Amino acid sequence: MGESLLRGQTEATAVSCEPKYRRAASKVPDVTVYFWLIKVLTTGMGETTSDYLVHQLPPLAAVAIGGAAFAAALVLQFAVRRYVAWIYWPAVVMVSVFGTMAADVLHIGLDIPYVASTVFFSIALLAVFLLWHRSEKTLSIHSIHTRRREGYYWASILITFALGTAVGDMTAMSLNLGYLGSGMMFTIVIAVPAVAHRRFRLNPILAFWSAYIVTRPLGASFADWMAVSQQRGGLNWGAGPVSLGLSAVILVLVGYLALTRKDVDRSAG
Repeated sequence: MGESLLRGQTEATAVSCEPKYRRAASKVPDVTVYFWLIKVLTTGMGETTSDYLVHQLPPLAAVAIGGAAFAAALVLQFAVRRYVAWIYWPAVVMVSVFGTMAADVLHIGLDIPYVASTVFFSIALLAVFLLWHRSEKTLSIHSIHTRRREGYYWASILITFALGTAVGDMTAMSLNLGYLGSGMMFTIVIAVPAVAHRRFRLNPILAFWSAYIVTRPLGASFADWMAVSQQRGGLNWGAGPVSLGLSAVILVLVGYLALTRKDVDRSAG
């Protein structure tokens, strides 16, 4: 009887722990210095890669290829049950490339001013956040462990990339700050939510998303500065070489995280 009771308790414990284990299987990395570093690098790489493809291929073909690669990366990301570095970060890269193309299509293809596209993507992001919070009662990326929350997460990520592209181009071109000037400005701006969180107890979720949005124009501004001609205030390294260089650094960092799992929350599960 004692043996059967013990077996029953063990089975009950296993059943009760299974939902907790599933909830603990996060689909996103832990937010560390590696997270922010790779995020900024992917924004720059996405900017220059998009520019390179659009200039090397017919624009419609470039957008179609970017969209197909973006869809394939997300299908793979949704197929796995937990965060995997070499699956998650390529998806972010493709969101960066395709998000840049989406913002550029509005301006170049449809001749929509950067200010208007900035307002449009800001409203779209706010709408996704409102729907996400209404459905899930939280916007925390530490809660991304269901398919629906992951859908809201990636929709938000895509719009932040498009929004950041529009904002970066607006400050660099419409406000005449130039790419280097924009990059320096966004370096200061991204520190604001971090300081506000640490010193003034700004809500961590608000601080995270505020900084996350700024990573896009920050990385893209410096990447454009390295790629564009000296007549446009850049270093004239070219979009192709800059994309390859950033890709190599991203590959090394993601490989390191895949081996060490330093961006995996080990307390979960």
